[in-house]
Amino acid sequence: MESGDKREVFIDTNFFMIPFQFNVDILEEFKRILPNYQLVTTNFVINELKGLKNNSKGKVRLAAGLGLKIAQSGEIEIRDIPLNDGESVDDALIRLSKVLATNDANLRKKAKKKGIALVILRQKKYLAVEGYLV
Repeated sequence: MESGDKREVFIDTNFFMIPFQFNVDILEEFKRILPNYQLVTTNFVINELKGLKNNSKGKVRLAAGLGLKIAQSGEIEIRDIPLNDGESVDDALIRLSKVLATNDANLRKKAKKKGIALVILRQKKYLAVEGYLV
């Protein structure tokens, strides 16, 4: 699917758990800071959320369940993208993204090294962009 003039933000698994963990409406925050961006996630991120929901307990299970609802709300495009042989979810997100929304410290370091702009949670209250948006 060609997105025209809409640029894309890929959303990582843990980012979908922010609304439960920190009571931040990520969809509203995305609209505020990146109004002209298409929100995108992948089938493998959805599968990770399903796994967390089905195989975890307590807060992680609840956060993953809410994250899955947000991911499948219709406001976020879910792309069926295969992982390359031996490729981790993080590596695939690095390969696909120009802008990446993640709270994962290791993934953030990898993305910065590759020049990928980041959307991060600041002060557990709002989203902010780090890096240069292209």
